[in-house]
Amino acid sequence: MKTLTLLRHAKSGWDDPVARDFDRPLNARGRRAAVTMGRHLRDLRLTFDRVVASPAARVDETIVEVARGLGRALTPTWDRRLYLAAPTTLLDVVHECEPAAESLLLVGHNPGLEELTLLLVPDDASALRLAAEEKYPTATLAEITFDADDWAAVGVGRGRLTRFIRPRDVDPTLGPDGD
Repeated sequence: MKTLTLLRHAKSGWDDPVARDFDRPLNARGRRAAVTMGRHLRDLRLTFDRVVASPAARVDETIVEVARGLGRALTPTWDRRLYLAAPTTLLDVVHECEPAAESLLLVGHNPGLEELTLLLVPDDASALRLAAEEKYPTATLAEITFDADDWAAVGVGRGRLTRFIRPRDVDPTLGPDGD
């Protein structure tokens, strides 16, 4: 069995005067949400054999803050293809993961992560699927499991959405604000 976890970067600061979108940092709320999600991952005892992430500043900072809440380092492989990637590109990255890894964490951006989630999970009207369809907020985590021995077997409609956790599900003060 393979477990794919998709984590959208935490909320970034649009009012920060950076020249490139790639360099946009997290804002205070984003840092708080990332630490909160890290603590929740720790409480759930989630582990990852492999972590692949977009090298964008807001993703890097999200990983640092999630690791702080988790209480252990996350050591990603930085892959520029994940920066604002389409779901097909994200799926290519998944397919390249070594078969020995049972759990893979991708950390990146929307709309790609949301679209990949909806692509991999059958449209079964389950509560988790409907929540993912409605909105995939910043710092949200989706966990999808596959009855497969190799990442190359991961494909359209073959996954089961086992978790869809938004920051507000863990801490109601991190609720919706239009992100």
